Amino acid sequence: MKQVVVIGGGVVGVTTAWALVQAGHRVTLVERAAGLAEGASRANGGQLSYRYVSPLADAGVPLKALGWLLDPDGPLRFRPDGSLAQWRWLAAFLARCRADINRRTTERLLALGAFSQQSFMELQREAALNAIELRTPGKLVVYRKPASFLRAAAAADPKGPERALSREECLALEPSLGDCDQPWVAGGIFTAGEAVADCHALCLQLGRRLERHPNFQGVVQAQALGFLTERGRVVALRSTVGELGADDFVLAAGLQSAALAAPLGLRLPLYPLKGYSLSAPIAGHHRPPTVSVTDFERKTLYARIGQQLRVAAMVDLVGEDARVDPDRLAALHRTVRASFPKAADYALAVPWAGLRPATPSGAPMLGPTPLAGLWLNVGHGALGFTFSFGSARIVADLVSGRPSPLDLDGLGLRTA
Repeated sequence: MKQVVVIGGGVVGVTTAWALVQAGHRVTLVERAAGLAEGASRANGGQLSYRYVSPLADAGVPLKALGWLLDPDGPLRFRPDGSLAQWRWLAAFLARCRADINRRTTERLLALGAFSQQSFMELQREAALNAIELRTPGKLVVYRKPASFLRAAAAADPKGPERALSREECLALEPSLGDCDQPWVAGGIFTAGEAVADCHALCLQLGRRLERHPNFQGVVQAQALGFLTERGRVVALRSTVGELGADDFVLAAGLQSAALAAPLGLRLPLYPLKGYSLSAPIAGHHRPPTVSVTDFERKTLYARIGQQLRVAAMVDLVGEDARVDPDRLAALHRTVRASFPKAADYALAVPWAGLRPATPSGAPMLGPTPLAGLWLNVGHGALGFTFSFGSARIVADLVSGRPSPLDLDGLGLRTA
């Protein structure tokens, strides 16, 4: 049994703490906010998209990005933040905008997604999470342009779970797509079994399960400041409440992970992809989508979570600015009201913005570092909720001295 400190109380850190206590270790969780899941896990899209994992970096994306930047309601916004890190990240991202790299990364992420789905089911059996608004309605990726739909249909694996649906079949599966004045659907790809859940509620309930676990040492509310090392090994975490010694340390602190790793000579290529969401109440007269819907061209996600419609969208590269931009919020309202006008009460929608820590490739960094006793579980981007369960299991196995249950080629420490 080891003493382990997990830094970060979002969904990645909380699931990692659970996997470690279940593996027999004594675990302390360090979180700087007053509660768990107050960062990127607070009001994310809620989709558990184990099959829809293709990274943003792909052939043709740089050209598409120019069109997005010229569209005031487009899914992408860029503003120089004055940092060298932003330009380094962008250069590394552009270098990965190739079809062959995208294909290899997608294969790795599909394997991680499948393992994470299995790990989530095991966590459900262990922790009996029963208040997280979990549903498995399947996921429908909808295309506005016929050409885009035809390409997606041709690329779908005929032996896989995806089904290409015509416009009429999409409307039959999800009638709320036809509630706007001019139906915008050209076709879609439906994947059965994909799930939705309340990420924030999951973190809070799993946190309560941790409090009752005999191996859990508690949550320390503190700002992590750095690490102390001896002879190539990390031996303590420096924090605003003092030094916390342990046998091992797992860095799962999102964007803060890069600053904590830098003094150790580790440059983690993380950059915040700012996203927005709306949580709109659903009343009896509303017609929200039943299945989980992704608008491919607008990069907008729709998921019913309990009695709310969660809408998540946008990728803003604007630095560490988590404020809700009124122009971007207005653009999201226009898109939502035009696409699903009867789905929820948008006048009462609660807005949110969060910073998703992403690597240029779109793949997280899991596992060991050059310093003994320091492990990574960072860089999940917009798929932190989806990948958290599998990532936690992988890191817990490695800390326990067992081999990773998944090949980590392309999922380990990278500097660019």
